[in-house]
Amino acid sequence: MALIYEYVANGNLQKHLSAGLEYLHNGCKPPIVHRDLKTSNILLNEKLQAKIADFGISKVLSTESATHVSTAAKGTFGYLDPQYCNTKQLNKKSDVYSFGIVLQELITGRAAIARDEEDVPIHICQWMCPKFNSMEIESIVDSRLQGSYLNASAQKAIEIAMACASSPSTAIQRPDITVVHNDLKECLEIEMPFEITEIVESDDASSSNSVTMASHIESQTNTSSLGMLPEISNSLH
Repeated sequence: MALIYEYVANGNLQKHLSAGLEYLHNGCKPPIVHRDLKTSNILLNEKLQAKIADFGISKVLSTESATHVSTAAKGTFGYLDPQYCNTKQLNKKSDVYSFGIVLQELITGRAAIARDEEDVPIHICQWMCPKFNSMEIESIVDSRLQGSYLNASAQKAIEIAMACASSPSTAIQRPDITVVHNDLKECLEIEMPFEITEIVESDDASSSNSVTMASHIESQTNTSSLGMLPEISNSLH
């Protein structure tokens, strides 16, 4: 058996450092959970528009109203929702966690699992959490950007990514992917209000009003990578 996709001139997102996820979760009836969302499964065409690929282990929820399905945990280490690993209860928020890790990679320029100075593997969430708690924007954002961004938009992007990848005990508080999509658009409007106008207007007809991320985080690329956020955000829808 083989999976055949249209040719994508720019390969996958991993090589450059989303993408249909809202359609899978809220457009399909019943919903589909991807189960293996990661940078290497997000392909980019010549316009850097993102397309999700590799549905080999995707699961369809039994009904439109179903909240989860019990199944063995599968996916890629580093992107796999810890709550899913512990409970074997798969739901749409498991994909949201994985997308949060993708956003963290885009913002920081780091891999999901990286080795620091002492050559000890560290997960990107572990690396970001203390910096996020003290809101050390400059130490979180990819240094190759050399400060060529607005702190307000960078902070909002970081908050979105952290809300998506919240700890297992607060998984239910993770935002719906539609909320993520809308908040990413707001983030981009801060950074590039004129360039993003067309994207925002084209999506307004089918998108609900944006919901702020504050309630989801109460307790808690270089130029090419962060610069691809407009295309990634637009393709989410």
